[in-house]
Amino acid sequence: MSDDLIAGIRPERLEKLRAREAKRFSAGRPKAKAALDQGAGAFLDGVPLHWMKDWPMPHLPLISKAKGARITDVDGYEIDDFCLGDTGSMFGHSPAPVAKAIRHQATRGLTYMLPSEDTLAVGALLTERFGDFRWQIATTATDANRFAIRVARAITGRPKILVFNGCYHGTVDDVMVELSGGVTQNRAGLLGQVADLTLGAVACEFNDLAGVEAALAKGDVAAILTEPVMTNSCMVLPDAGFHDGLRTLSRRYGALLIIDETHTISSGLGGYTGVHSLSPDIFVAGKCVAGGMPTAVWGLTPDTAARYAVANAARASGHSGMGTTLSANPMQFACLRATLDHVMTAKNYAHMERLAERLSHGLSRAIDAHHAPWHVVRVGARVEFICAHGPLKNGTEAAAAHQPTVESALHVALLNRGCLIAPFHNMMLISPATKKRQVDRLIAAFDEILTELFARD
Repeated sequence: MSDDLIAGIRPERLEKLRAREAKRFSAGRPKAKAALDQGAGAFLDGVPLHWMKDWPMPHLPLISKAKGARITDVDGYEIDDFCLGDTGSMFGHSPAPVAKAIRHQATRGLTYMLPSEDTLAVGALLTERFGDFRWQIATTATDANRFAIRVARAITGRPKILVFNGCYHGTVDDVMVELSGGVTQNRAGLLGQVADLTLGAVACEFNDLAGVEAALAKGDVAAILTEPVMTNSCMVLPDAGFHDGLRTLSRRYGALLIIDETHTISSGLGGYTGVHSLSPDIFVAGKCVAGGMPTAVWGLTPDTAARYAVANAARASGHSGMGTTLSANPMQFACLRATLDHVMTAKNYAHMERLAERLSHGLSRAIDAHHAPWHVVRVGARVEFICAHGPLKNGTEAAAAHQPTVESALHVALLNRGCLIAPFHNMMLISPATKKRQVDRLIAAFDEILTELFARD
């Protein structure tokens, strides 16, 4: 019997839950279903962004408004939001200072490819929050990582970027590689990809310093691009000394170190880099840095900026291949200033971490009480339950730990109990607007579902 279990659950019990919760969701949202049937056909596959197909519900809800840590759909359901736009709204929906900044800037122009007074204030605030870097503004973290990669290659004259198997850095073609049998290859499933990405990237396992050194020793790696913690999968924490090892090896072999904090900005004030005193050559962050306004930042240390200036001066005239017209617009700067100055504060992070710890402990207690072979991981305000034993060590283990049938049924069951978590994995975020009662409702809903799935009979 145990060989037939899925993440410790009997398949027939899982299927019963899945079918009932799907039916319950559909029955409760007739307005959304009718509206989608009537109006979604104009979009490719019925959605404006294909990622929306990854939600596990029978059909999507339609959101009428969002405020703080709550969203309301057209069928009248008020939902505790722990997804928060998959980090884009980590500081809550429409934080008051950001909403005020948007209203103020909206009558003064949305984009004009010239700096504003907010621009100068933002430069100082970015340095205060994240360290001494020479900053650039992008629209998405994908763009910021793409530009950072170009800079690294230009400075070093080397072609390859070292990434970790299972990593996530947006939709940057250059690093869409994975390990298969220990060999770097294009990621399976890439749509329309004809280039051999292994010419410009090499994959290693997270937490494998020996593998990193072997790759760097070949002398063709321009930069290591890494998240401080592996995310967008089953979350993987770094081993003690791993980041110090990356820094040491990158300097030994002449490669730059790029830290992508787009998800791990949940770690605390200054992101994981600030909390754990990392020292990257290039720093990247996106998603929530402007309170939900599409914005990303990337910065070079003064030494790296000086090396970039030399490389840039030596290139032929013409387009650098970096930059987008709508980036660094005044609306972004207004929202960045409001977020960095009034929202991304030590006080807010303290609230977020306190409730995230409460959530983590509550989920762990439920898992232990039901003897589920699962575990919980937390990085600051970011919490994940993983439907497998842990801790996980690398991307291969993270991929194997995914349990799509369990996760999809559980996500819908949680939503039917008023709690929304991220669709791609089991990620939950705490915002400054999140309340203790919302955390407790999520823990209670999780425990109720596990009580059914792991009932002893």
